[in-house]
Amino acid sequence: MTYQQPAASITQYQRLQPFKAISFDLDDTLYNNLPYVTHASEQLFALMNIHFPATTAWSAAQWQQLKHHLFTLRPELVHDTTAARYAMLHQGLLQFGYSEIQASQGAQMGMDCFHHHRSDFTVAPEVLAVLNKLGQRYPLVGITNGNVDAKRIGLSDVMKFILHPGHGVKMKPHSDMFTLACRQLAIEPSQLLHIGDHPSSDIAGAKMAGCQSMWLNPCMQQRYKKAQTVLPHVEINQLDLLLEFL
Repeated sequence: MTYQQPAASITQYQRLQPFKAISFDLDDTLYNNLPYVTHASEQLFALMNIHFPATTAWSAAQWQQLKHHLFTLRPELVHDTTAARYAMLHQGLLQFGYSEIQASQGAQMGMDCFHHHRSDFTVAPEVLAVLNKLGQRYPLVGITNGNVDAKRIGLSDVMKFILHPGHGVKMKPHSDMFTLACRQLAIEPSQLLHIGDHPSSDIAGAKMAGCQSMWLNPCMQQRYKKAQTVLPHVEINQLDLLLEFL
């Protein structure tokens, strides 16, 4: 997918201190995530409707309602998108009267379908070019709340590792993944520069973890987001400005 860049703009709120590594959010920072997740969800529910006809009674919104209800029963699911989607499918199929075996098999079938379509793209060449150039100067890592397959979309060759929440690791803006990234890089939190599109998850999250931050606004959806109480060190409106600024 080609990203059409707005006119270049850099706003500095705080002076960046020396840093030793750069972390990137993935969804909506390195690519527009919305069309891929939307398509994956459509394919998932179409598959459910074919193999489990009773599910045609529910809309996607009703499935989402079930997932949010499960969050109240199992709060740990909030921090694990994969486990939450599996639990949603499994519980939904049980509620429609399918057996435990059918629900388990159906939920796994649905997850396989979703994961296939969710990562069925490649990061734009111009974005990979930026990352490759930055990677010649700094170690690059990914810190994402999502579950994209980094290898399939072309990021595994330009990033040392990519962290996902789940299994006791909380989503941003919690500090878990920032702290883990710094530990694996053997650096102090202040020596990590995090770049992302979300004012809370990325900017406030990095700040609370003791890291420096750079805000991509608008995001790859070409949608501007409102600043919150925590400002980044720097705000940019197109990714390739990193090559000029850093």
